[in-house]
Amino acid sequence: MQRDSQIFNLIDKELDRQRNGIELIASENFTSLQTLQAMGTVPANKYAEGYPGKRYYGGCEIVDQIETIAIDRLKKVFNASWANVQPHSGAQANTAVFLACLKPGDKILGLDLSMGGHLTHGSAANFSGKIYQAFFYGVKKDTGLVDYEQLEATARAEKPKMIICGASAYSRDWDYQRIRAVADEVGALVLADIAHPAGLIAKGLLNDPLDHCHIVTSTTHKTLRGPRGGIIMLRHDFENHFGIKDPKGNTRTMSALLDLAVFPGVQGGPLEHVIAAKAVAFGEILSEDFSIYAKQIVNNSQAMAAEFVRRGYDLISNGTDNHLMLIDLRNKNLTGKKAQEALDSAHITLNKNAVPFDDKSPFVTSGIRVGVPAVTTRGMKEADMQSIVDMMDRVLMNADDQKVIADTIQQVNEFMKRFPLYPEL
Repeated sequence: MQRDSQIFNLIDKELDRQRNGIELIASENFTSLQTLQAMGTVPANKYAEGYPGKRYYGGCEIVDQIETIAIDRLKKVFNASWANVQPHSGAQANTAVFLACLKPGDKILGLDLSMGGHLTHGSAANFSGKIYQAFFYGVKKDTGLVDYEQLEATARAEKPKMIICGASAYSRDWDYQRIRAVADEVGALVLADIAHPAGLIAKGLLNDPLDHCHIVTSTTHKTLRGPRGGIIMLRHDFENHFGIKDPKGNTRTMSALLDLAVFPGVQGGPLEHVIAAKAVAFGEILSEDFSIYAKQIVNNSQAMAAEFVRRGYDLISNGTDNHLMLIDLRNKNLTGKKAQEALDSAHITLNKNAVPFDDKSPFVTSGIRVGVPAVTTRGMKEADMQSIVDMMDRVLMNADDQKVIADTIQQVNEFMKRFPLYPEL
């Protein structure tokens, strides 16, 4: 069979783009080489509908071992009693939780997308807002912090079946204990979606949602630095006392309901090559090297945030506890769209993002979201964050000056040579 040079040439170009540019998208990271290699292996050929020891196809004895190792390692990472590693994405992990725990039309309460929430937490454009009655809490205008009083008042007034905590653009830690207390008061389940800060939680650098939340979901990339995929976890399995039954009307434990919701509820065959890569990444997370990495993420994020503040940028909540920051550019007379385009042209990649109480459309926005997991993986330290902010500031303050853009491209490319990516490839 002839090699597909058209596609492989594009893959080579993408590798060059990743090597030569500064990656600041908060939801992106670079896997280890062995994680990358595991994804391109022969488990990709195997159909394995079901779970280890309970498959619908023969020939699963090896992939059963791979998936079991992934589950066992993940349970160790988060001190969980049960885990499902099959979801293809964080969104599908959340979909499965909804399917297991809710009926169409049930009420849910999540952080508003415009305040830093996530599509799958009730957005009208998403299944979660189309199938369920979605209510929202936000952040306080003066502090940018989650408005727990609003969350509690809305929960008491609407009595949702599920309260969702977690975000895609929120830079502070969460009070899971307070959320669980109001959930117990109104009879709600608590779902923590920790897709963004999961790697920091795993190493004890942020509050642990598994102490207080009934169910926890996450992606496996971002701060976990694994392949793109999703997971669901429980620290304490429980006999369901929320009146939720399986499709045959039987009462089951929450873990059994969640397993059924993933398969056959929302997915068919699991991606066993990706699960193999998840297992590799989970093994890496258990190492001391990853503890050092996670601490460096926080150090880098706080160093970058301080440098932006020093230069007069308006950071929502005035700083960060995790791996990202949300910057309101209105005091710089820039839109998020303009900033993203200018920085992208200079080989600095991030995303435009709505800020709380934004007066611009989601296609324009007033802000940008900046994250440091990927540059931290490349080996950068606090002083390098100052260099990055210097280059960003120069571009943002001269967004239409093509000479500045061209000079910055050269500076970025030279800067990134100090931090090689996949030199073996």
